[in-house]
Amino acid sequence: MTIDVFITPEQLDETLRGDARSGLTSTPKRLSPTWLYDERGSELFDQITSLPEYYPTRTEFALLQRHAADIAEAARPEMLVELGSGSSEKTRVLLDALKPYIHTYVPQDVSEPALSAAVRRLSVDYPDLTVRGVVSDFTGSLEHLPAGGHRMVAFLGGTIGNFAPAERIEFLTHLGTILETDEWLLLGAGLVVDPDILIPAYDDAAGVTAEFDRNVLRVVNRRLDADFDPDKFVHRAVWDAENEWIEMRLEATEAMTVKVRDLDLDLTFATGEQMCTEISAKFRLDGIGRELDDAGFTVRHEWVDPDGRFVLFAASRR
Repeated sequence: MTIDVFITPEQLDETLRGDARSGLTSTPKRLSPTWLYDERGSELFDQITSLPEYYPTRTEFALLQRHAADIAEAARPEMLVELGSGSSEKTRVLLDALKPYIHTYVPQDVSEPALSAAVRRLSVDYPDLTVRGVVSDFTGSLEHLPAGGHRMVAFLGGTIGNFAPAERIEFLTHLGTILETDEWLLLGAGLVVDPDILIPAYDDAAGVTAEFDRNVLRVVNRRLDADFDPDKFVHRAVWDAENEWIEMRLEATEAMTVKVRDLDLDLTFATGEQMCTEISAKFRLDGIGRELDDAGFTVRHEWVDPDGRFVLFAASRR
């Protein structure tokens, strides 16, 4: 068990400050979804994944359970690399299926404490497996992913939808240049579904997602010495039919001025002004298939749940 650190807390703070300055001075205002995941935010998101309205996590997990053996037989990787691994709990289904083939599991995450805890657990539970954690921001440091074996990169959870289209194409193309010919990508993506199903998944009746969204303001307050009042913002989940993505937004309930002292910013909000905190794009099979093809991948298998809400792609690098 090893952990390689390619981004320090100080570097991460500097990146977040840059993102915050850019987003909070743009029109309309926005915040990077990276800010959502402090310790409290991660706890809230774990709660969200268990809510009855939030289907993506359980739907993807069911697909993994159903097709893990098929994935293993098709790719036969010696090394599994997981981007944005978090707790790696869902990945255990893959690890169990891949036992005849893999010798190394590489979980990657931006949070060193969370990654260290996951690596320790996995090293105990899979004593015959080399577990090598990588602390990095995967959007800018794919070149740090270890080689030394026929690899499969897993990018699960529908996280690909958090990229704007140009960012997504850049990311997939860059990943294609990192992988060798015949190495594999396992990609989980949410599909376009009826907004009456989709919107409640991001605006649940219990208000957990609303609390998760407002928590980003507490993170900014703590890390950038700001004075947002989270109680003066309401959560909105909006389906953008043209772009085919959900936007999570925070809406000001009254006019206010907010100080962000670390950035020397005085922000004004009008009553009803909305600030975007996350996009979650949903896909059509032919569209995301073309993007994978353009990035140098050949889709070998696609598995869709019976309700047509989520897809797993297994694609090889040409």
